[in-house]
Amino acid sequence: MDIFSPMHIIVLLIIALLVFGPKRLPEIGSGLGKSIREFKQSMNQMGDAKEPPGTSKPQEYPTQAISSDPTKPE
Repeated sequence: MDIFSPMHIIVLLIIALLVFGPKRLPEIGSGLGKSIREFKQSMNQMGDAKEPPGTSKPQEYPTQAISSDPTKPE
């Protein structure tokens, strides 16, 4: 017997409907969906923030023209 068989899921949904009622059940579902989305976003942001050392790009500086004659303006 599988725990996620269709019959078990139907029984769990009926019990949830009886406990929470038809008005409260959609609110619970949308709240659960929002919390899962926010959790995934925060995990992705944490993964992006943690880069292994040495993988960052070296800082680039703008190039400057250097004149050999200090009296000539560029």
